[in-house]
Amino acid sequence: MHELDLIVLFAGIVAGAAPIVLAAIGETITERAGLINLSLDGTILLSAMTAFAVACETQSLLLGFLAAALVGALTAATVAVFSIYLGQSQVAVGFVLTLMTRDLAYFLGDPYARIHGPQAASYPIALLSQVPAIGPIFFSHSFPVYLSLALIGLSGWYLYTTPLGLQLRSVGENPLAAFARGIMPQRLQLFYAMCGGMLVGLAGATFSLATKPGWGRPQGAEGTGWIALALVIFGGWNPVKAALGAYFFAFLQIMGIYSQEWLPSVPAQVFQVAPFPLMIFTLLLMNLVQKGSLLKRTELSLLKKSLLRILAGSAPAALGKPYRPD
Repeated sequence: MHELDLIVLFAGIVAGAAPIVLAAIGETITERAGLINLSLDGTILLSAMTAFAVACETQSLLLGFLAAALVGALTAATVAVFSIYLGQSQVAVGFVLTLMTRDLAYFLGDPYARIHGPQAASYPIALLSQVPAIGPIFFSHSFPVYLSLALIGLSGWYLYTTPLGLQLRSVGENPLAAFARGIMPQRLQLFYAMCGGMLVGLAGATFSLATKPGWGRPQGAEGTGWIALALVIFGGWNPVKAALGAYFFAFLQIMGIYSQEWLPSVPAQVFQVAPFPLMIFTLLLMNLVQKGSLLKRTELSLLKKSLLRILAGSAPAALGKPYRPD
């Protein structure tokens, strides 16, 4: 591949991964607080439809994104309230919600299917976009892409270097100990569930207003929520690593498109499906790393063990076990 082709490839990866990055970071924040939100896939579809419908009716992209964020926050709040305050299963509620929101998106969005609507334009950043290679890859995109890039560093900084991030992680690890230190675990879990849900809603809006403009059935975002959930595990519940996993998945998807041109005799469906088993294989490898199975092998070199330790991670100790006050 020529240099120009490589720049186009990497710029496509950055743009295509933006909604997955937003959803993966949002779910990482939610799970760090001890909650599992399985409604992601349906939430992304419903928020994508809502964003496109609102943007069409109001001719305002900003209102479209805000409406999608609200849908994501309300859906996540439903999971949190049923789990935290009503004692229901997070997994069951989330799974039911993803089915309901998916069907609701297709039903309510039918009048907006296959029509032309507004979409986010690219805004190259002055001077930075002129930097050779780096400029076109990182600084010549639309606002949602810039937001996804900014949130990678911002979420990592917030979680691991601020007192508020420490409180968030403490609730996910040991809510009883957090309560003993004056923290209200239930309120914090509800708040961060809604924050994570807002990012998932923005992921849906990014699909219908930027990455794959428009609304239809299929939308092209189907399955993204499940991939985002898997990327949280892939990243060891670290938002930066989860985002890197999102770029890896986007790379697999784009390479599938290129492979159709290189191997025209192979059915196109093979390349469309290929990223999913490859991601599953990668997740299996990551699971072995996170359990320490590979780290215990004495024949591995020091460099390999250091790399595996970087990739390793563990779930919050109280994940899926909401705090119950006495």
